[in-house]
Amino acid sequence: MKITNIKDVFFDLDHTLWDFDKNSEITFEGIFQRNHPTIEIKAFIEKYVPINQACWKLYQYDKISHEELRYNRLKHSFDAINYSVSDAQIEIIAQEYIQLLPDNNLLFDGTFEILDYLNENYKLHIITNGFAEVQQRKIKNSKLHDYFHTITNSDMAGVKKPNPIIFEYALDLAKANKENSIMIGDSLDADVQGALDIGLDAIFFNADNAQVEQKIKQVNHLLELKKYL
Repeated sequence: MKITNIKDVFFDLDHTLWDFDKNSEITFEGIFQRNHPTIEIKAFIEKYVPINQACWKLYQYDKISHEELRYNRLKHSFDAINYSVSDAQIEIIAQEYIQLLPDNNLLFDGTFEILDYLNENYKLHIITNGFAEVQQRKIKNSKLHDYFHTITNSDMAGVKKPNPIIFEYALDLAKANKENSIMIGDSLDADVQGALDIGLDAIFFNADNAQVEQKIKQVNHLLELKKYL
């Protein structure tokens, strides 16, 4: 069912437009081939993905720091595959990973098509919890920058989604009204519930086809957004 009152569309970046998991795996594979060739990339990624998600959830609620996030997700992943690595080596890997990650820019299927479609009738924006410099490089390198009127990151707002302040900050930056705006993202709590809690409509990008309440607007593929917008 089409939503008829929307003027501004806000997107999350990682896991919504920018395929974080695929780009992350490619980045780690390159790092390990050069410096840790005995690590089996598939085994590492199998452990890393849920550990990284758990660390990000702690980070978004300010339960760990930026530095703890970067260290813990690697340390816990190496421990999970029984790979011995020093703290100094973890710091080197963490630095190299952040530096190289934005060089890999696989996007979700349909990203450019849906942005071209939406760009004709709406102003498009980004709200991201990612680190400012890294996110800017991702957006530039993946050729997404020209689609978006504003880009709000958690460093600018001083808080992370689902904190209402970041949504209000983004709306103010975009000169948008929440009654005429919508948020699209892959996180039920950070993107969807965070937006709904301040009266901002939301669509869940459910790429993994998770079970969610029927009342939540959702799409499994980006091009399905056409049924709402």
